[in-house]
Amino acid sequence: MPMRQTALLLASGLLFAAGPRAAAETPAAAPPASPSSDPTQVRPGAYVLDPAHGKITWSVSHLGFSTYYGQITDVSAQAVLDPKEPAKSTLTVTIGTDSVNGLNEQLNRHLKAPDFFDTARFPKATFTATSVEPTSPTTARVNGDLTLKGVTKPVAFDATFNQAGINPVSKAYTVGFDGRAVIRRSDFGISAFLPLLGDDVSLRIEGEFKAAE
Repeated sequence: MPMRQTALLLASGLLFAAGPRAAAETPAAAPPASPSSDPTQVRPGAYVLDPAHGKITWSVSHLGFSTYYGQITDVSAQAVLDPKEPAKSTLTVTIGTDSVNGLNEQLNRHLKAPDFFDTARFPKATFTATSVEPTSPTTARVNGDLTLKGVTKPVAFDATFNQAGINPVSKAYTVGFDGRAVIRRSDFGISAFLPLLGDDVSLRIEGEFKAAE
């Protein structure tokens, strides 16, 4: 047999023999974490709110004729989640009041004026959780202090866990929640046009938190 063919056969034999061993020695990649609605499977640790999926939708009675809706879109937040002991979880939120949007240019100017948010003087509102009280396997009552227009009052909202896992778009490990709360705007010095405009303001909260790097 020619020398060249012999060398090729030997090389092929070596590759064949080494192939299974090399495959066995290479650790398999960990499978991606499929989204799960089981809160006990949430990865513990620090999270930050995805700004593209963190909003507050507000609604208030308008003269008794309708319920008016708007949004606040400048929301940032940090959380530390402990699925084994949810009561040890923490949450801090910062809200840019200048992002208040009533879907009407004239109304937006008024909402940012001293009658309402007075955004020039109070550009930020904050919420800091003081306790987390589980109310079911997938819900909790989050108590905390809301500072709005220079006034700090205790506020609570009801949070619902949606799911956690790898976001198929961003590829980031993500935990999703919804929240609901009702606050009285007069508690925070926003009393313009009472009682024609409702005092109770309903808040619907959307939050997707990404695992912090």
